[in-house]
Amino acid sequence: MSINCVAVLGAGVMGSGIAAQVANAGFDVILLDIVPDGANDRNAIAAGAVEKMLKTQPAPFMDPRNQRRITVGNLEDDLGRLAQADWIIEAVIERLDVKRDLYKKVDAVRKPDSIVSSNTSTIPLQSLLEEMPESFQRDFLITHFFNPPRYMRLLELVTGPGTRDEAADEVRDFCDRALGKGVVDCKDTPGFIGNRIGVYWLQCAVLEAMRQGLTVEEADAVAGRPLGIPKTGVFGLMDLVGIDLMPHIMVSMDNLLSPDDAMREYFDVPELIKKMIADGYTGRKGKGGFYRLQRDGAKRVKQAIDLVSGEYHDAGKVKLESIDAARSGGPRALMEHPDKGGTYAWRIMAKTLAYAASLVPEIADDVIAVDEAMKLGYNWAQGPFELMDRLGPSWFAGRLRDEGAQVPELLERVGEARFYRIADGRRQFFGTDGAYHDIQRPEGVELLADVKLRAEPLAANGSASLWDVGDGVACLEFHSKMNAIDTDIMEMIRKALAIVPGAFQGLVIYNEAANFSVGANLGLLMFAANTAAWDDIEATVRGGQQAFKALKHAPFPVVGAPSGMALGGGCEVLLHCDAVQAHAEIYMGLVEVGVGLIPGWGGCKELLLRWWDNKRRPGGPMPVVSKAFETISMARVSTSAADARRHLYLRPDDGISMNRDRVLADAKARVIALAEDYSPAESPQPALPGATAKTALQMAVDGFHKLGKATDYDIVVADALADVLSGGDTDITETIDEDELMDLERRAFMSLVKRPQTLARIEHMLETGKPLRN
Repeated sequence: MSINCVAVLGAGVMGSGIAAQVANAGFDVILLDIVPDGANDRNAIAAGAVEKMLKTQPAPFMDPRNQRRITVGNLEDDLGRLAQADWIIEAVIERLDVKRDLYKKVDAVRKPDSIVSSNTSTIPLQSLLEEMPESFQRDFLITHFFNPPRYMRLLELVTGPGTRDEAADEVRDFCDRALGKGVVDCKDTPGFIGNRIGVYWLQCAVLEAMRQGLTVEEADAVAGRPLGIPKTGVFGLMDLVGIDLMPHIMVSMDNLLSPDDAMREYFDVPELIKKMIADGYTGRKGKGGFYRLQRDGAKRVKQAIDLVSGEYHDAGKVKLESIDAARSGGPRALMEHPDKGGTYAWRIMAKTLAYAASLVPEIADDVIAVDEAMKLGYNWAQGPFELMDRLGPSWFAGRLRDEGAQVPELLERVGEARFYRIADGRRQFFGTDGAYHDIQRPEGVELLADVKLRAEPLAANGSASLWDVGDGVACLEFHSKMNAIDTDIMEMIRKALAIVPGAFQGLVIYNEAANFSVGANLGLLMFAANTAAWDDIEATVRGGQQAFKALKHAPFPVVGAPSGMALGGGCEVLLHCDAVQAHAEIYMGLVEVGVGLIPGWGGCKELLLRWWDNKRRPGGPMPVVSKAFETISMARVSTSAADARRHLYLRPDDGISMNRDRVLADAKARVIALAEDYSPAESPQPALPGATAKTALQMAVDGFHKLGKATDYDIVVADALADVLSGGDTDITETIDEDELMDLERRAFMSLVKRPQTLARIEHMLETGKPLRN
């Protein structure tokens, strides 16, 4: 049986979020909740949850229209609808009696072999199934989503001794391919993997900060980026998830953990935290938390709480030598440093890593599951065992012994070796049996990281490499800082254009960094502008235009495969590809106006031509020009791949992969399909209205200026953009070709880059990461 219809029982934050992600994947969802007392609308809770999600940020829906796939109802009148569902997800209140009562009602109406799962993370599976018939137990499992379900990739899957393999396989495959999840198999233990280790780490870090006299800012500065953990650190993360949540979790853990579990050392809830919760300081959802934003006139000032007095003060920058040491020497240098930051880092991570090592195989069969859970569920850059490898397992074990701490058995067994190694071009992990085993990828998952273990690049420089990724497909990888596009990337594009024909079916442009590309290297542009190297800048613009144009008209198919951000020049690369296979979470946009420029590598041209080719556009050239102008002048960035289609950054037939780990394989398949009877793209030659359109666009911008929504310099930038998109000196009786549009684009770009206002915007962006309104 395949999963085509899903039902979610419980329309709270988690239940409704799960329903939204299923709808994002293109499947029908039934969302049911209780009937509120005295309500005229018996479906009010479920219907209200959907309405609330349409206003929530970050948005649960990838496209607001996806809410149409959700059918709302209630648990009294609409249980019969569950007969339509292939998978029924329970996400009601964490009360065992409520869940068991609901399961009995579900079992009476569900169809044979339909799968039932619970989203619980606090109640053991064996407890949920008491009193349930064997026929229900064989179809039952736990699927623990992390919040928010759209954005957090971890899905913890727990099966019982009676769960049929087919049910687990169906859910695992659906969550992977359709919902984009990294599915980690866990054992039926308290908190499973992510929260068992994550809650221990949080509690340890909070209490140790208080015991050692660190400030909130110092603790987060140490327990964040220097350790490969998000910059929210510990206290920032507590504010994000809700400070009031932790005491509830600790009560649950207290009921489930063994008396000698190491977490019990950190069960205390400090008086300060109790008072904060009582006073409504529960984090971002409340009046504030460990941090809060206070208004000071027109500004908002970030403040942090004093962990001793409970008073707030303006948050300051942290300066610790241990953090400086970590920048060059990594986490071990941090932990070896004698200052309070190093002492704190060692204390919390020694405890956490040792705890994680002590839990295998109790909570998971292998170290991979633990590492994946912490990376996908808590956004750690390295999992606990990967981090121990960076420290050196023998060094770590030795320091534990020196301090009289117990060394976990698995850490003892690995000895002088590592938990991961490379053998015969394959990554292997150290098993609980004392042997190394190959890491197995799910079918359809291909990673460039694996290719790199067994092959050398076809060509490489400091910013880009060309790889053979198999099946007659080459892969162009960017690896400059933040994948900013520079002359080395342009050079590698030219090399790819020379190497691929005859040797490969086509080319994928792909990388596995956090972002596909943040655009042009503004630092290099600023340096050239400060030295008045205008000829060099123009040569770079011309070279980029020609390189991207050559990609577009190459004698082989080119498929862009982005994830994360694809901004400015990164977006322009994709606009010139024959097709794009995007990760569902792609944030694309032509954002150059934010630094006082316009797209200069063909972005204006390509977006204009896409609107011209759009079969659903209104007649005449003016709507084409207006749409492209609106998108570029407003620096619109897509909020998802579905949203990118609305802006025509993606075409209707471009592909979307829900799981980031499947993007490369899906892009390769697209190349192979396009390679059959491939012929290069031809560009249309639109008839543009020229001065008439430019005047109309200027009038629109003037209106924004009068309302205070556009600055004086915004008008200058918009005027240059309008000149390009309207066709310059052309008129409606003439057509304009690709090269003429590129000439207009290049001249407009050069006219802007020489202006001091543009240079001020670039400098501000480089210093702050934010646009300047001048």
